[in-house]
Formats: sequence, structure tokens, C-alpha cells
Amino acid sequence: MTSSIHSLTALGSPEPPENARTGVWWGMSDHHVLVNRASWDEDAPNWVERGREAWAQEEPVWARGNPESELHLLPDVAGLDAVELGCGTAYVSAWLMRRGARVVSLDNSSNQLARFQAEFGLSFPLVHADAEHAPFADESFDFAISQYGAAIWCDPYRWIPEASRILRPGGRLVFEMGSPLVMLCYPTDDDDAPADSQLHRDYFGMHRFEWHRSDGTVEDIEFRLGHGDMIRLLLSSGFEIEDLIEIQAPLDGTDHPYIPLDWARRWPSAEAWKVPRDRARSVVASTLRGRCQFIYVEEGQETRRRSCTLGGGCSWFWELFP
Repeated sequence: MTSSIHSLTALGSPEPPENARTGVWWGMSDHHVLVNRASWDEDAPNWVERGREAWAQEEPVWARGNPESELHLLPDVAGLDAVELGCGTAYVSAWLMRRGARVVSLDNSSNQLARFQAEFGLSFPLVHADAEHAPFADESFDFAISQYGAAIWCDPYRWIPEASRILRPGGRLVFEMGSPLVMLCYPTDDDDAPADSQLHRDYFGMHRFEWHRSDGTVEDIEFRLGHGDMIRLLLSSGFEIEDLIEIQAPLDGTDHPYIPLDWARRWPSAEAWKVPRDRARSVVASTLRGRCQFIYVEEGQETRRRSCTLGGGCSWFWELFP
């Protein structure tokens, strides 16, 4: 296990086995979490090759192909305890680890946690849980990041205060997400239609958006706030706002099924927030309450069960991989 394994331990929980190298936790919370989990579990095979390509990249790439050398989203992470919230195949975590960070990766979909670590010679913990109820102790990390992931698939009124809770004073959160503007430009009469040049949705009060299958059932639930609401939320959660980068797609930008490249050249389809946690502000009160079961499983050994103080009514599961 990497030296940041202590960051996996929630208040009152037992220490994971010392010989663990990587692992996954299981957790549950709300309806949108379960809907999105099922959707991403089903869609995971379509992201394996894209994940492998991203793992292979030496320089981080954001949005529609914008390189890190252009956007400068990452601070110097060498020696930092870092967590990726909504990691998918965890390629951003791989970028961070190559830059010297001690990384933990969390995702809501177990099928998305494809194991490229052996293929690329990197090893860090994988955590299966939702970022609205992260199973980590207060002030566990120096740096948190979400490239889409939690930034759009989790309720911002839950995951952003939770990110503040698990960051140390002076820590930093960076997240990239779809812009509010592009959300307004998706037609309301066809969930498969790409963004166009008209405003179809209300800006005021925007928060939760449902995408439907052809039979009318909900396939995905996405979240977006207007900039004013986002600023107020970040400030109330103990963050300072260092920068908001509205990202213009490059001329040779990558394809996107729902956002034409010429659209993303004219208007921001993606944006990135850089928000340090206020050093003077006390930690956001933890929402982790009650008791749950903490389960160790090791190959060739008897299962050991202990109780710990984590989320009310939830259960977490740690599985070790050889």
C-alpha cells in the first residue's frame, strides 16, 4: 500500500492491513448516486480504451484536448496526499502519482475502476464510494481533484462541503466540469441532441438535470449551478476562489457527441475552478455519523469483521487485490 494509506481511515475506523497494496471500498447514499452508478457500470466497457490512452499520456490533458502546459490547473503536487473524486479509470490519479503525489482514487462505479495499475507499473488505493459521503477522516488530504466525475455527477451542495471536510487547511481543490452555458443549450425535447446556439433552459435555479432513455426511464442524473450560486457555495464551504478558467476548445480539439467543436470554439463548453481551502476557517462539520460494518477480506485468510464510526446506516467493504 502507498504511504498515504492512513488517509483511508475514517474517524474511529480500524487501520487497513499493512500488507495491502491497493483496494476498493463500497458505499451507498441517494437515488441519483444509485442511478448514476448503474449507468456507469453498464457503460464502463466503452471507456476502457479511452482510459488506457489517457493513462499512457505523459502530460495531463483537459477539456477538449487542452494541455496542462496551457491551462496550468495543477500545482506542484510532489509529496502531497491527494485524492481524486470520481476517478473513472483513474488516469488523472496516474498523472498525479507520476508528479510525486501520494494518491487515493474514489469512484461511484466499481466497473469504472479498471485496473491499469499493473499494466503501467503504478499502485495506489482505489475506493468504491460516492464523493458525497467520502470514507475519509477530516483533514486527510492536501489536494483534491475532480475532472468531471464528482464535479457533475454528484450534488454540489453535498460533495463540495465534503471535499472541504477532507482537505487540510491550506489544501486545494481543482475541478473541471461542463459549463452552465452548455447545459442551457441542450434541447429539451431530445436528450440525444447536441448543444446548439439557442437557450433552451432556465439559468436561474439550475441544479439537477435528468437524461432519459428512449423508453422514458432515467439514465443519468447530472448537476450544474450558475456561477453566482457556485461562488456562494464555495465560499460558504470554506474555500477561497483563486481562478475560474472558461476553456476554449483548441482548433484540433477532440470529438464530443453532444458538443460540436465549432460550438466549443465560440463558447465555453468546459470550465475549471481552482479553489484553496481557507487556512483560518475551522473544518466543516463531518456528516459521517452512526456505526457501520468494516470488513477485511484477504486471500487465504479468514474474513475479519469490525465496527467503526462512519456513515449512518451505511456499510463499507474493503477488498484487497493481489
